[in-house]
Amino acid sequence: MGLTNAQLRDHLDTVAAQDAVVAAAIERCGYPEERIRPTGYKTLLRTIVGQQVSVAAATSMWNRLEAELGPDFTPSCLLERDFDTLRACGLSRQKQGYARSLCELVAGGELCFESLPEDDEEAITELTRIKGIGRWSAEIYLLFAEGRQDIWPAGDLAVQEAVGRLLELPARPSEKDTRSLGEKWRPYRGAMAIFTWHTYNNAAL
Repeated sequence: MGLTNAQLRDHLDTVAAQDAVVAAAIERCGYPEERIRPTGYKTLLRTIVGQQVSVAAATSMWNRLEAELGPDFTPSCLLERDFDTLRACGLSRQKQGYARSLCELVAGGELCFESLPEDDEEAITELTRIKGIGRWSAEIYLLFAEGRQDIWPAGDLAVQEAVGRLLELPARPSEKDTRSLGEKWRPYRGAMAIFTWHTYNNAAL
């Protein structure tokens, strides 16, 4: 399960006790709300379905997929459908390739979401074996579904922009710089990532 509101507050308070900039930002913007997703392959499948489309379009495709496969569908259910059936659900050829990659790894026992490596980098490596799942998607899964407390998606543009504002930098930091700047917030970078998304849309910062 992802980080709860209570955990977010506790982690951010710990960071704020050592970082006056973060403390001031919390005072201005308040605490973020929890972002929790279910563990398991369906959360990553939904990520694949939603790539490069609007939220509304992604929801529509997911609803059609569930209607075709059933609400409790397994990876094998998807693998048994042909191209045209999945295309009618809205999945392009590329997305079908990604979805099949995920479902084949799970159905074949090569990827088990219940026993991902405890080391974050090893878990990211495991998840990025799936076609169409890059580092960012893997990090988001580990943060929102598993609640890993030190995940830091430094490649996220909103995280970069919010870190730049928070630290009053002259320009948005690069992924490399954002990763380096986040080092001081270990081991609670997960809460800080969620806080940066919160502040990104907050006019107070």
